[in-house]
Amino acid sequence: MRLLLLEDDKEVREHIVRLLQAAGHVVDDCATGPDAIFLGTSNSYSVLILDRMVPGIDGLAVLKALRAAGIQTPALFLTAMDDVDDRVEGLETADDYLVKPFAGSELLARVGALGRRPPVTATVTRLAVADLEIDLLKRFVTRGGIRIDLQQQEYKLLEFLMRHSGEIVTRTMLLENVWSFHFDPGTNLIESHMSRLRAKVDRGYGHDLIHTVRGAGYRLDAAA
Repeated sequence: MRLLLLEDDKEVREHIVRLLQAAGHVVDDCATGPDAIFLGTSNSYSVLILDRMVPGIDGLAVLKALRAAGIQTPALFLTAMDDVDDRVEGLETADDYLVKPFAGSELLARVGALGRRPPVTATVTRLAVADLEIDLLKRFVTRGGIRIDLQQQEYKLLEFLMRHSGEIVTRTMLLENVWSFHFDPGTNLIESHMSRLRAKVDRGYGHDLIHTVRGAGYRLDAAA
């Protein structure tokens, strides 16, 4: 794994780097908070190892800055601060906490465990194309701030189109993903639903978002 280490004590830092490298990891190390923030926002790491008590911008401030920048890499705090309140504060931001002095084998085990965690991904709760929006949690659809009431299949159809906005969506894709049909029923099922959806989403707004791509399928796009 590629790891980032923030530790201001040169002797301790070099010892940890040797330990991690001997285990096969690649380590970028630094001694100051600003350097850690720069490295953390410039590179991709599997785990962050941060000393809490670095002078100036400490490990906690570094991690908060990285989290604010959208970086969700698992983080381990190294610190001599073993008070319960300090641990709680650290664990509210970091993923793990190791008090100095520590055994090298424990550090390696904790780093390995953090590196095996599945990556954190943001949960999408809202889709938007131009002034058309879907709140996926409330199943609430609006265009230009005006609510649009949709039937269940109309909602599923619109959601699929919006998740693939700008792309051509074929009849087969719609049958499989919106209706769970793995065969073509040979009816105007899609056309009738699409017609009703267009009447609700496009009619009266002056600019159509749902387009027919002749011979291919449909596309939801803000472009004319």
